[in-house]
This record gives sequence, C-alpha cells and structure tokens, in this order.
Amino acid sequence: MRRLLITAPVLALVLGGCGGNAANPAPAAPVATASDATARSMHGRTPGFLRIGHAPALPPPRRHKITGVERARSRAGGWQQVASTAPFTGGPGTAMLMTDGTVMVQDSCTPNWFSLAPDKNGNYLTGTWTKKASMSPNYAPLYFASAVLADGKLIVDGGEYNFCTGVESNLGAIYDPVADAWTVVAPPTGWSSIGDGQSAVLANGTYMLGNCCASVQALLDESTLTWTQIGTGKQDANSEESWALLRDGSVLTVNVLDPPFAQVYVPKSNMWTSAGQLPVDLVNGLEIGPSMLLANNTVFVAGANGETALYRPNKGTWTQGPSFPVVGGQQLDVADGPASLLTDGQVLIPASPGLYNAPATFFIFNGKKLLAVPGPPNAPNDSSYNLRLVTLPTGQVLETDGSSDVEIYTPPSKITIPAPVITSVATTIARGATFKIRGKRFNGASQTNTYGDDAQEATNYPLVRIVNNATGHTFYARTHDHSSMGVGSTRTVSTNFDVPATIETGPSTLVVVTNGIASAPVAVTVQ
Repeated sequence: MRRLLITAPVLALVLGGCGGNAANPAPAAPVATASDATARSMHGRTPGFLRIGHAPALPPPRRHKITGVERARSRAGGWQQVASTAPFTGGPGTAMLMTDGTVMVQDSCTPNWFSLAPDKNGNYLTGTWTKKASMSPNYAPLYFASAVLADGKLIVDGGEYNFCTGVESNLGAIYDPVADAWTVVAPPTGWSSIGDGQSAVLANGTYMLGNCCASVQALLDESTLTWTQIGTGKQDANSEESWALLRDGSVLTVNVLDPPFAQVYVPKSNMWTSAGQLPVDLVNGLEIGPSMLLANNTVFVAGANGETALYRPNKGTWTQGPSFPVVGGQQLDVADGPASLLTDGQVLIPASPGLYNAPATFFIFNGKKLLAVPGPPNAPNDSSYNLRLVTLPTGQVLETDGSSDVEIYTPPSKITIPAPVITSVATTIARGATFKIRGKRFNGASQTNTYGDDAQEATNYPLVRIVNNATGHTFYARTHDHSSMGVGSTRTVSTNFDVPATIETGPSTLVVVTNGIASAPVAVTVQ
C-alpha cells in the first residue's frame, strides 16, 4: 500500500496495493503458485481515493535556509528550484532522462508528458518545458515500470493505478522521440496484470519486465513488440521488489515475500538462482527500499524498517549496513523510495518515518555511514515513496514529488567514478547527419538511479554533448543503438549520434556523458 500526494487544481491522495476490492477486483495473475496466492492475499488492501474537497491542500513549497553547519556538511551540495513550470494537472511524477539530454516527466495519473530541455548554456535550472505527445486516452498510469531502451526510445508498462483508480493495469506504450509519438505495447500473453512491476534493460539491450503479482517475468522483442515469458526458479512473486543490474549481466533482487533471502536472474541460463540469505530482514509492510550497485561493485539495499544491507557479488556474501536513525522517537526508513549514485560514489537517499509518513530526511551514504544533508524545501511534506530522483548530464540530480516545485540538487563537484573514454569518433561532423562513436565505460558503473517496483529511472547509457568554442553554447546529439547496456564494463562500446540540424557550426568540443560524468573532450569541427 502506498499514497502519493498530487498537487494541481485538484489534490489527490491515493492509497493502494497489489490487489483490489469488490468493486475493482484484483486482476488474475498468470502461472499462479502458492507464493503468488500469498502475495495477493497479503497485499490485497482496499484502495481509496480522496479529492481536495475532503482534504487540505498541500502547502506551498517553503524555501529552506541552509545554515553554516548544513553547508559544511553538504560541502558543495544544495537545492535550487527549476525556474520555469509546466502546466501539470496531476503533478510531475516519474522523470526519464532521454538520450538527447531532455528529461521526460509524466503528468501523474494522466496520459500527458512534458519535456524539460536545458538552456543554451546547458543549464537545466533555467531550462524550457515543452508538451510532448500523450499516450492513448485510456492509459494514465501511476506507479509503473519504465526504461529508456538501447535505441533511445522510452517504454512504460503497467500501472498500479490508471487515472488514479486501482486496477493493476496491463497496458503499455513505447515513445519514439524522433516522431514524438507513442505506440501501444500489448502485454505478455496471459498477463491480465502488470501493475507496479519492475523492469530492467539487460546488458544485451533486452528489456525485462516483471509482473506485479506473480513470479513470472517477460523479455521484449522490440522489433515485433512481442514477449517471451521467463521466471524459472523464482521463489516468490515479484511484488514490491527492487532490481539491480550487476556487472556480470545478472539481476539481483531481495525477495519481499520470502525474506530474508535474495536471488539473481542469470540471462545465460535464463533462470533465477540463490543469492544467499541477508543478515537482517529489510521488509516491513510488504515494502522495501531501493537497491543500488555502487562503483566499488557492492550493492547497497535500503530497508523499509530502517535497516540496510550490503551485497558483494564477487563473493556472493551479505553484511549488515548502517541503520537509519530514530528521530523524535520515530524510526526512519525507506518503505519505497528513490536513490541516486552521485559522481563522487556516494548515494543520495531520502528516508521517512514508518510507512508513507512525512517528513522526508535526505541522507548521503558514503559506503560506511548515513549522513544527514539538507533536503529540498518541500521535504517536510514528503514521504520517501512520493519522491523521484534522476541524474542529469551535468552531474546534478533532478527531484520531483508530485508538487509544482521541481528541484535540482547540486552535489560536490568531486568525481571519483571512472569517466567514459572516447577511443574513436569523426573529427568533422555535419549538421543533420548520423555518426558512430566508440569508447569504454559508456554505460557507467551503475544504473545510478533506482527506486524499485514503482519507478525505474536508470541512466546507464551514453549521451553526446557538443559545445561550440566561440559561443559556449551547448547542444546534445541524440544517441541510439548502443551496442551494450552492461554496467561496470571496460570493453569497447559503440553508439550512434544524430548531430542536431540546428547546431552552431565551427570548432567545437565533444564529450560523452554517462551518469553525469563526462569524458575528456575531443576537438571536432561542425559543418
């Protein structure tokens, strides 16, 4: 069960879980198992819906004055509001970094999407919002699977709610940014529900989708928009789990319905196998927090009960991590919530008391400790679950919470994660033409942004940024058809990039950016 505050002329408070009620029965799950039945019976809470006429409106964002102590703690960190606003009606929700440097943001519980583009100097704080094509008029999901694919398209699947009504939707759509158009994606055969399913783009570029209320998953053949069902060896339903892509191409999950055990999906064998037993249970109220692969090849998993754990894939071992603090007599936890890996290798993560309560307190996990840092101005009104974080090409982190206050966090400028390296690119490029670029670490050390079953906002793909030497103006060349999506790899990867037709000509510098970290520049001439 979770709730999302959505600000607009109408404020909605949504409650729900993996299931339904008499008026809105839970969809039947395919390939039911005993664990699947347990998932439905334990998670079948009755969703409710409350409009603004019956509840106080969310207070306007309060600007947070950063004290000297906080400034010292956060180093160069700090929050700033995006200056321009878009006409959101449901409120800005899931945000996806596209390969042309824009950020697609869903208008929650509507079919609508808006795009934030940086200004001519590459600054997102003073960027511009543009209305993009809407999904089908019958599809307006809340809490859904999402990914930017290797060809640069955006895919959305499922939804625990549709138009803020609990349905465990099995609808889907794929967005082509060149055509500015959505195409309907049918669900896997026999899937009457996807709901708040998980997703991941595997190292070979294949999109993998989980069913919210069953133990099965499916792989998408994008050329035909057809699916192949998988899931052999999964011990329990996928409900509420958080997936983390590992360096060897496998996918780690901590079982929420079978705690405290973990499993990995191995693409070569197409099976799930054991990833051992955690030293501490991280599940509370059938919820868990995000799982983040760190730059040192350790996975940090935050719990819904205030506990954390660390997994070392090379050894297959778990250790207990630091606990979130008790504040004002209340245990802070991450019962659903986002996390972003910063360019210095630390993790930005919010926590809040109990299940779905405010306020949200932001922390930095430095590999050993959880250190409190200033939060955005609306944090007093937020719970961890209604926050979304996505890393920008600048190394900053964009935050949405359903309110009109979209914020950007500027972390310390220190970069410790190895940068992408360009090994081959044309030094003379032409407007409107497509070129290939090759190099290493084009997929970064991690997916970098993680949440769990409700939102996936990974950014482990290369962007190409070109700056004109004379004007200093910044342009992004849309990348597509990456040869790999595997994280933590040092092998050579290639991608194509489309030089914008409107780019300024003349001597310029070109870099590849992945997860907010830029390569060394290459001198190019734009014709």
